[in-house]
Amino acid sequence: MITIFLVDDHRIVREGLKALLNAELDFEVIGEAADGNSALDLIEKLQPNVIVVDLNIPGRNGLELLEVAKANYPNIKTIVLSMHASEDYVRPAFANGASGYVLKDACVDDLAHAIRLALAGTRYLSPQLAERAIDAYLDTGNNTAHDHYDTLSQRERQVLLLAVKGHTYAEIADQLIISPRTVETHRNNVMRKLGLNTVPDLVRYAIRHKLISAEA
Repeated sequence: MITIFLVDDHRIVREGLKALLNAELDFEVIGEAADGNSALDLIEKLQPNVIVVDLNIPGRNGLELLEVAKANYPNIKTIVLSMHASEDYVRPAFANGASGYVLKDACVDDLAHAIRLALAGTRYLSPQLAERAIDAYLDTGNNTAHDHYDTLSQRERQVLLLAVKGHTYAEIADQLIISPRTVETHRNNVMRKLGLNTVPDLVRYAIRHKLISAEA
């Protein structure tokens, strides 16, 4: 049997969660609290498998409860159940030891799934938040490539700009007074440093980061 402790300052929320979770054959809600201080006292006494906690609670807030639970009860898993979908809440929750973050507008199946995953050693993030995390990761990837522009030498930047404007190795070599082989070496270094594979990738990169205009 998976034992669960609920922490939320709204009684009606606790009662609803208790009824829904107890309907699962392998779940049992063994305790509840409306604030962080009383929650920690009861958690020490009851030693549940899982704590389901809101972040906005009186006394010690949810983040403080997560931190204490992580330090003192490493075998107890914690799931945040919150109305907040902002990264300002999600990131600190995981940083303080949460095994899952479930939005309050999720269905009980999502919460039950998060609890089971936590006990299996896997973290869970509500699907809506997971989509945002993927988008943020992709944006970070683009930003990282842009940051790598700073690692290019002056000559590599010159070769990059001329290459994306359609100049051949020979034409670039004439303009920069270097050999075509050196141009090729510089271009390969640019591609490697920016994590790009083809010339079209290089052109899209230059347009996306406003090194050249789309018309050019």
